[in-house]
Amino acid sequence: MMNIYQHFRDDEQAFIDQVLDWVGQVEDYYSPYLTPFLNPREYFIIQSIVGQYDELELSSYGGHEDAEQLRVFIHPPYFEPTKEDFEITLVEIKYPTKFAELSHGQIMGTILGAGIVRETLGDIITDGERWQFFIDSKLEKFLFLHVERVGRTNVQLEKLPLEEAIHSLDKWEEDEIIIASLRIDVVLAGSMNISRNRAKTLITESRIKLNWVEIERVDLEIEEHDIISIRGYGRIQIKQIKGTTRKDNLILEIGRIDRNK
Repeated sequence: MMNIYQHFRDDEQAFIDQVLDWVGQVEDYYSPYLTPFLNPREYFIIQSIVGQYDELELSSYGGHEDAEQLRVFIHPPYFEPTKEDFEITLVEIKYPTKFAELSHGQIMGTILGAGIVRETLGDIITDGERWQFFIDSKLEKFLFLHVERVGRTNVQLEKLPLEEAIHSLDKWEEDEIIIASLRIDVVLAGSMNISRNRAKTLITESRIKLNWVEIERVDLEIEEHDIISIRGYGRIQIKQIKGTTRKDNLILEIGRIDRNK
């Protein structure tokens, strides 16, 4: 475990320390620990760390079948969590659909603006008209008291059973690309079929987020299980770095959501 940090980015060290603390609590008390919502990169990290402990297991759930943001139990083998144990509430946003439109960004901004921190918020999903999101059940009452508008639109929040989650319009398409390096501008250009100069411009215009954090560096290197969000284009998930070609280019397996399709 001494060399765990060398396998990850420097800016991920704080999260790794947090995971190690969670693991220590489970080992000390031999009782399960429920994490906040984790993005796919964080889930990959926690899998990598907990996988080194023979007496610990992971169970995960995000409120619906295709969840991107997951809450995770680190637990001894005897523990078998139910869906209720994950303490996730499904909320639907009721609004005048004939006269207003909502967006993912508006909803995210409203919830975070109410004082909710990102790690207590799960997926925000839509079927093209209805909007729903998942949240830590402990914050349910607080949210219902403080959110009455999304943007300029008056809304009402309604709690629903998890079984009534809609089927999200967003569907990942799998693809394989060949690129020269893991620089984020190179990956963006190859994944979204845009020029490298255009990719750099998107970064400098603050339109790119890596694992939900805005970035400014065009030379940042991506890792497996990263998710790149491109405002106005969609999202890319780095599923696997599969190897190299004869010319030493990299072969990447990616998932892609193209907003322009």
